[in-house]
Amino acid sequence: MDIFTSLLAPGNVNLASTIALFSFVIALGIFLGKLKIGGVSLGVTFVLFVGIVMGHFGYIADDNVIKFTREFGLILFIFAIGLQVGPGFFESFRKGGVRLNMLALLAIALNGLIVLIIYYSQGGDTSISALVGIMSGAVTNTPGLAAAQQTVTTAEEANTMAMGYAAAYPLGVLGIIASMFVVRAIFRIKVDKEIEEINAEHEDSRLKPFLVTIEVTNPLVDGTTLGHLHDIINTNFVVSRLMKPDGRIIIPVSSTVINTGDRMLTVMSAQDEHRFHTIVGNPIEMDWEEVSPGSVVSRRILVTQTKYNGVALGSLRLHNGYNLNPTRVNRAGVDLLASPNLRLQMGDRLTVVGQLEDINRLAAKLGNSMKRLNQPNLITIFVGILFGIILGSINVGFGMKLGLAGGPLVVAILLSRFGYKFKLVTYTSSSASMMLRELGICLFLASVGISAGRGFADTVFNPTGMWWVIWGFIITTVPLIIVGCIARGVYKINYLTIMGLISGGYTDPPALAYANNSTSNDAPAVAYSTVYPLTMFMRVVLAQALILCFM
Repeated sequence: MDIFTSLLAPGNVNLASTIALFSFVIALGIFLGKLKIGGVSLGVTFVLFVGIVMGHFGYIADDNVIKFTREFGLILFIFAIGLQVGPGFFESFRKGGVRLNMLALLAIALNGLIVLIIYYSQGGDTSISALVGIMSGAVTNTPGLAAAQQTVTTAEEANTMAMGYAAAYPLGVLGIIASMFVVRAIFRIKVDKEIEEINAEHEDSRLKPFLVTIEVTNPLVDGTTLGHLHDIINTNFVVSRLMKPDGRIIIPVSSTVINTGDRMLTVMSAQDEHRFHTIVGNPIEMDWEEVSPGSVVSRRILVTQTKYNGVALGSLRLHNGYNLNPTRVNRAGVDLLASPNLRLQMGDRLTVVGQLEDINRLAAKLGNSMKRLNQPNLITIFVGILFGIILGSINVGFGMKLGLAGGPLVVAILLSRFGYKFKLVTYTSSSASMMLRELGICLFLASVGISAGRGFADTVFNPTGMWWVIWGFIITTVPLIIVGCIARGVYKINYLTIMGLISGGYTDPPALAYANNSTSNDAPAVAYSTVYPLTMFMRVVLAQALILCFM
């Protein structure tokens, strides 16, 4: 009985009871977070609320243990997030995503403006620490809370932020979804019609590569090499296989001459199909497996040798060295055209066409081992964390530091994009990445909840706390409704994309889950991933900037 008392009684701070407390808080929080209310679940964020309840009833841990667990959990979480969003961070600035990112930045600016209006309207009676915590909860952004807690100098201010976060978070999730309903009602949007429109748009302008057989009928290109044809059409395509009029099938290279009557199995983007047909010839139906059984095959090879991480596809000289034609590269479920300047990454699936023995030789060279991908690249992770902490400790101006949140985030984003130049492999399997991220956020939320729980009820369940909830709801909904109305009324953006913009602009997975379930279309997820990287980074910066400027 004494064993259970020493482990489970409130007030114990020994190591065994601390581990037991964290285990209980995280396990129960994850379990409760899976329960859905109105189709929406809070996920691992429920760990924070369980920690607050346990802290309220006197369960505590050593302050140094709490601080270490909170910071280390934060670093694991934020670094895993950075590795995940890094490749898309730079891609999101391309033409298709600039407008969405600008709208997301407008929402962030309005969040900060509302916080300042509340701060000055209260005459400074409400601390900026509390308001930043409320804002982080209102926009459901845990890294922003963590970054702000790194910036304050006292544990009391950090706990005040956590209380504000917890007070605003529940209505924050509901407010995001409510904003979607408001925008939908204002413009009288019919979701079924929006789905039809976006499906039609995708049919007209798909950018992913697809296969089509073209018969050469234009006499003006008779005798032209494929290399010269690239210059004439001025678009990116790959001729996988070529059948001559006498039935011979060859693996073409850039110097291969094409003639009228040739049939080419071609990989291209759908948007380029009309131009290709106009210059070369007409599409035809043809079963290549039937006309060339076993002689020429198509296979996917998994890139698992680290020395090819970051290597340009053209430098492999697949035509000359292996008599193979690369046609597509599948990266994280997305097909890319196999252009010579495309740089390979660990985990890529390269589709090649040629003789089976040649394909097997290339597979042995590139690795093609799923077992190799299951091994975590811990060196990259901890080297990145080391440099992230160093970067986070540097004063970047006006007394501002990126801290233990911003530093690892920036380094992880840069490593995921440019790590191959330093021979660092950033590939992490989806399951390993999810485990690292979830473990980190659970340790962080449990630490924050247990620490803040001691004074939570006295602080929140009073008139001041009720105002925190109201302010949080205003911070959540007003910017989203404004941005949603601009997106729809001014730019005529599809409602499904607006739902993803709203979810990604507030980095809120529950809202994205609701959007996906209510539309049965991937448009919300595409918009979410477009704005998420820049939004995540800017919310960390905003939270720190408010603390540094107004403390």
